[in-house]
Amino acid sequence: MSSEQRSRLSPDQRRAQLIAIGVGFLAEHPLEELTIEELAARAGVSKALIFHYFDSRQGVERAIVTTARDSLLLASEPRPELPPRERIHDTLLRIAGFVREHSGTFSSLVRGVASGDSAVRAIVDESRELNALRLLEAFTELGIPDSAALRVALRAWVSFTEETLLELIVDRRADDDAVVEFLEQTLDGVVDAAGRARF
Repeated sequence: MSSEQRSRLSPDQRRAQLIAIGVGFLAEHPLEELTIEELAARAGVSKALIFHYFDSRQGVERAIVTTARDSLLLASEPRPELPPRERIHDTLLRIAGFVREHSGTFSSLVRGVASGDSAVRAIVDESRELNALRLLEAFTELGIPDSAALRVALRAWVSFTEETLLELIVDRRADDDAVVEFLEQTLDGVVDAAGRARF
């Protein structure tokens, strides 16, 4: 890339480009393998420019993970016009499709950040919390009382679902409909158990 081409990008465009390159890297490699040198080489810029936009390697990682996480949340945003049960089913199917299409990125988000920076882990945890709240909203619409047990169960089920999607769709290439049916059955099970909890 020539210096003329580089200079045509505004600061916001340059930052977005660097993040996009990082997200592309995440699709094929674990996050910890992304170095400032690698990102600079892929973008055709200096390491100093990377630090100018992100301050540190941790800043780069957080921006990349946030963008990847937000793309999953956007792709799986529940459709409010659907009744609760249909909404859950539709959302799970779209998540399964996202995982199949972006398996490397999803795997890096779920498995790759577990041992990384605490702020990066917090970014992924935010998505889990949001997905649990989306489920809580659907079940309270169905008349299930909100409770501490239900919130714990839904949050745990979200983590279970991530691992299930990785195992069945990414690793075993199982059928999306069959996976979603299994997940719905397990979801009903944890909701039922939460309703019988004695705490």
